[in-house]
Amino acid sequence: MGRTYLDWAATAPLAPAAAEAMADAAARLACGEWANPSSVHAPGRAARRAMEAARGRIAGFFRVPADSLLFTSGGTEALVLALGNANGAAVAVMATEHNAVLGNARGATVLPVDVDGRLEMDALAAFLAANPGGLVAVQDANNETGVVQASGAIAEAVHAAGGRLLCDAVQSAGKRPLPPADFVALSAHKLGGPAGVGALVVRCRDGVGAMVRGSQEGGLRGGTENLIGVIGWAAALEALPDGWLARCEGVQARLESVVLAEGGRVNGAGVERLPTISSVHLAGVAASTQLMRMDMAGIAVSQGAACSSGTMGPSATLLAMGAGEAARESLRVSFGWGTTDGDVDRFIDAWRGMRR
Repeated sequence: MGRTYLDWAATAPLAPAAAEAMADAAARLACGEWANPSSVHAPGRAARRAMEAARGRIAGFFRVPADSLLFTSGGTEALVLALGNANGAAVAVMATEHNAVLGNARGATVLPVDVDGRLEMDALAAFLAANPGGLVAVQDANNETGVVQASGAIAEAVHAAGGRLLCDAVQSAGKRPLPPADFVALSAHKLGGPAGVGALVVRCRDGVGAMVRGSQEGGLRGGTENLIGVIGWAAALEALPDGWLARCEGVQARLESVVLAEGGRVNGAGVERLPTISSVHLAGVAASTQLMRMDMAGIAVSQGAACSSGTMGPSATLLAMGAGEAARESLRVSFGWGTTDGDVDRFIDAWRGMRR
C-alpha cells in the first residue's frame, strides 16, 4: 500500500498544471524568448508581459487590484515586509501567530486568545486605546487548528483607532474571502503552486517603504522576480477543481465524528474553522509517538506547523489556548482536493490502534 498524504497544511502537492506552465516558462527562458522582466530589450519586454499577465490572473482569483499584489519569496517574507513597515508605531501580535510573525516582532505586545483560539477583543481594545495608530498582526486562520478569526470585526476596531492590520492568510486564502486588512500575506505552495513564491497584498501604500531597495515591484521589493514561480502559481489557482472545499468538509466531518465518538478531542471545535485542518487530541499518547506510529503506517501527518515540528516540543498554539496536556498529545491532520474517504479511513484505523 502506498503512502497516505494528510499534511496539506504544510504544503499541497504541486499541481500538474503548474508544473506544465513552469516547464513552458523555463523553456522560453532557456531559448532566449524571455529574459529578465526588468530588461528593456524584446525578450525582457516579453517576460514582463508574461509576468504582468500572471499577476492579473492571481489578483483576479483573490479579487484584489493587480497593482496591490507585491510578489515575494513566500508568506514569511511577505509578513516580515509588512512588520517592517510599522514606521515606529507600537506593534501587537496575537499569541497564536505563526513563528514567521512571532519570531520577527520582537518587543511586540502579545494579545491573548480564548480557549477556542479566538482573539480576546478586550485585549485588542486595550492595546488600541493605549496605542492609537498601532500595527496589529492577526492570523486569519490558524495553521495548526484551522480556527478562523473574526477578521472583519478586528479590522473595524483597528481602523477606528487609526491603526493598520496585518493578516497572515497563508492558510485561509482560496478557502475563504481575503480579510479586509491593510496587509495580507499569501503563499503559492498551499494551493498547488510552487514553494518559493508568495505575495503581500498592500491595500494602504501611504508610508510603505521598501524592505530590500531596488526598482522591482513598484520600488517596494528589490530583486529579480521569480517569473517561473509566479506563472506556476497562476496556473495552479486556475486548476483548482470545482467543489473541492465541500469535499474537504465531508472528509473532515467523517474524521472528527469518529474521533469524538471514541473519546478523542478536536481542538478549537467550538468555533468556525477551515474545512481543511483538524487538530486531534488523543489523551495519554505523546504527539511524537503518534507521529512516528503514523509514519510507520505510511501516513503523513504533522504534530503542528511544519517549520517547528522537528522540535517535537509542545504546540505553542495549543499552550496559548490553555489546552494543557493536549499541547503535547495532538496531531494536525489536513486535507486537500486529492483527499479521499479511503485516506481518512486509513488514518482512523491507525488512530484507533494507538488507543488500545
